[in-house]
Amino acid sequence: MSVYLVVFVVLSYLLLIKCIYYWHRRLFMKSFKDVMNAGIRTLIVTAHPDDECMFFAPTIIRLVELKADVHLLCLSEGNYYNQGALRKQELLNSCAVLGIPDSRVTIKDHKQLPDDPKAEWSVSLVSSLILDHIRDHSFNMVLTFDGRGVSGHANHRAIHKAVRYRVNVRCCLLSLQTVGLFRKYISFLELPVSWLLPSSLSCVIGSQGYVRARAMFCHRSQLLWFRHLYVFFSRYMFINTFQTIPQGPKNLKIY
Repeated sequence: MSVYLVVFVVLSYLLLIKCIYYWHRRLFMKSFKDVMNAGIRTLIVTAHPDDECMFFAPTIIRLVELKADVHLLCLSEGNYYNQGALRKQELLNSCAVLGIPDSRVTIKDHKQLPDDPKAEWSVSLVSSLILDHIRDHSFNMVLTFDGRGVSGHANHRAIHKAVRYRVNVRCCLLSLQTVGLFRKYISFLELPVSWLLPSSLSCVIGSQGYVRARAMFCHRSQLLWFRHLYVFFSRYMFINTFQTIPQGPKNLKIY
């Protein structure tokens, strides 16, 4: 009897996930219907090559499906192991799989913004680079990391700080929510939890989208054993939830 109960609970949970997924797709299309007529110009700001597919793949895929104009600004070449040129090409290959053409990918290589978890990036420099890019392309939506940076990387957190306290623009600023370790590694099974919790924007993909989300395999130089596990078990390969970035005081002295 207990076996039948377990099977019933599991099947019911999977059915719930499927229902939420299809409900979300309809709601996502409806919520963007008015914006689509005016045109969605989205900038995704990342710190390193592979951030785009490890963390933002569901969002990129859904926006590309909506024919949105999606751009990527990567603030370093990922030259921590002196592989900058290789990682730059891997990033372009990954973006092509996700649906972002080379012409919409900008990769910065600034000596004050090294790929180093111990390096403190200049918030003023990061904000100026982001602001210039926003003004040059007239984006109406900017997506980046939240204050915890999803993985806790110092470079990720610096981008959020720059956007929150220094980027003063008239567009929608959203940060990718960091979730706890358990939620992070239960894959698509996490969907009902994200559905119940409030968010400003959520993007969910199914099995077809997941095939494209595995653009991480374009980053062959980074495919250590634990990243293979990440691709299969991380909820960020299926689900992204965002919160609006509150605008902090612009006269705050942050360097």
